[in-house]
Amino acid sequence: MAPIYWLIAFVVLVGIEIMTMALTTVWFAGGAVAAFLLALLGAGVEVQLAVFVAVSFLLLFFTRPFASKYINSQTVKTNADSLIGKKARVTAEVNNDLGTGSAVVDGQEWTARAKEAEDIYAPGTMVFIREIQGVKLIVSMKQEDA
Repeated sequence: MAPIYWLIAFVVLVGIEIMTMALTTVWFAGGAVAAFLLALLGAGVEVQLAVFVAVSFLLLFFTRPFASKYINSQTVKTNADSLIGKKARVTAEVNNDLGTGSAVVDGQEWTARAKEAEDIYAPGTMVFIREIQGVKLIVSMKQEDA
């Protein structure tokens, strides 16, 4: 395969990565560079394709977790995830057995359930949000790491 095709593949893959910023096609761009170098050295098409696939997947599996950790380290939690660990005020008795309960956090009222099934929280109680399941806050009295 002519080296120009690997250069075209590289440019297209990098272009897609720039547009999406999803950390997916950049690894295949690395594979295209390796295949390009082999094409310049006169390797056969089969070898070029094998190296393209091998290098792409090696880069994907070994460097993506590392890159994701450092590139996305400044990502700010938004929406519901940002509520975990915050305090909420119970507005209707939280009782898992009866399937009742609501709490207000940041001015918004949510359906609430106790983290421990036997716990019951009266209106006015301040609780901590432990997790979110669907549209329900899972709350407890203890401030623990989520």
